[in-house]
Amino acid sequence: MYSVESKGGAIVCMLVSLFFLGTWPALLTLLERRGRFPQHTYLDYTLTNLLAAFIIAFTFGEIGTSSTGKPNFLRQLSQDNWPSVLFAMAGGVVLSIGNLTTQYAWAFVGLSVTEVVSSSITVVIGTTLNYYLDDKINKAEILFPGVGCFLIAVCLGSAVHASNSADNKAKLDGYSNDSKDGIRTNNITNSKQAYTKRVGVNDEKGVASIEKAKFGTALFLIDLEKRRAIKIFGKSAVIGLALTFFAGVCFSLFSPAFNLATNDQWHTLKDGVPHLSVYTAFFYFSVSCFVVALILNLIFLYRPVLNAPKSSLKAYLNDWNGRGWALLAGLLCGFGNGLQFMGGQAAGYAAADAVQALPLVSTFWGIILFGEYRRSSRKTYTLLVGMLFMFVAAVGILMASSGHRK
Repeated sequence: MYSVESKGGAIVCMLVSLFFLGTWPALLTLLERRGRFPQHTYLDYTLTNLLAAFIIAFTFGEIGTSSTGKPNFLRQLSQDNWPSVLFAMAGGVVLSIGNLTTQYAWAFVGLSVTEVVSSSITVVIGTTLNYYLDDKINKAEILFPGVGCFLIAVCLGSAVHASNSADNKAKLDGYSNDSKDGIRTNNITNSKQAYTKRVGVNDEKGVASIEKAKFGTALFLIDLEKRRAIKIFGKSAVIGLALTFFAGVCFSLFSPAFNLATNDQWHTLKDGVPHLSVYTAFFYFSVSCFVVALILNLIFLYRPVLNAPKSSLKAYLNDWNGRGWALLAGLLCGFGNGLQFMGGQAAGYAAADAVQALPLVSTFWGIILFGEYRRSSRKTYTLLVGMLFMFVAAVGILMASSGHRK
């Protein structure tokens, strides 16, 4: 069994994990904005997410002999370690629910704000729990200032959302009051009608030409609403924020549960039974994550929630549009979580929570792929830079707090 034993190796795991965990949400958001049903996307995603756990378990979990004395992956499957297994599976349950919740929150409040708020809640609650579970191996005088940076960043992130929402409202109001084509519209429905009349260059799917619907314009915002799977115009942002906070609480619990599974701080295992390796725990963690996601999304196919379209199992099996991106997202998430746990086992799970700075990556993809904050006000840009700066500081500080597990 391969073990990450150096601080440098743990930091490399965290950095790669940060990139993976910040990228997969962008892929799922991209598919939703293109009109793919969220139930279809998540079912594809969860298949390869489980596949990643199998790959990690049968490679890293079976390589050589561990210096810690823990048995390899297959041998641990037959040992009497069910208390730790249940902790790992509990972590998988809350992560699955959290990921599923954020898929809907992205549509309501946007990728960047969802990731900022949920990640900050994760750090504030989860990092504190992990610090005490890890017997304070991280440097508190460094760790908690890093947590403070996350709190500042979430405040700035909320301000970015408020400012950008005001910018978008001004764009739509300005478009509604445009009298060039002889009509005056006062709501979004009429704006969409005016948009169709004004552009007049739609393909057979009703998608406007790229030349007309440029990033950041009112035309772009209206076109996006027409194409996306979850309709949000006229819906309260409170729904999305509530989903985001709920997801953050779920995310804050999965890492401490995994910590308990691998280190048995509460002494639930019988004498002589070795602790679960990070690979065995991750396997059980991913299996429970898969089962919960499968059950919930099969239900949501026929009983959709939050304005998602109704579907069926047959429709899902025949839907190959964007399936490759959804499968890639599952692999990125699976390997990202695995690398986070590998780094956390070596340097402390509190320090490994630095990967919750994934909004750095998500915001980058949001700007590049989705045109978020394009043609926004100077105030929005100033707040955005401040938020990203605080996240960079938070990542560096949390990584600097890394200890070494004895």
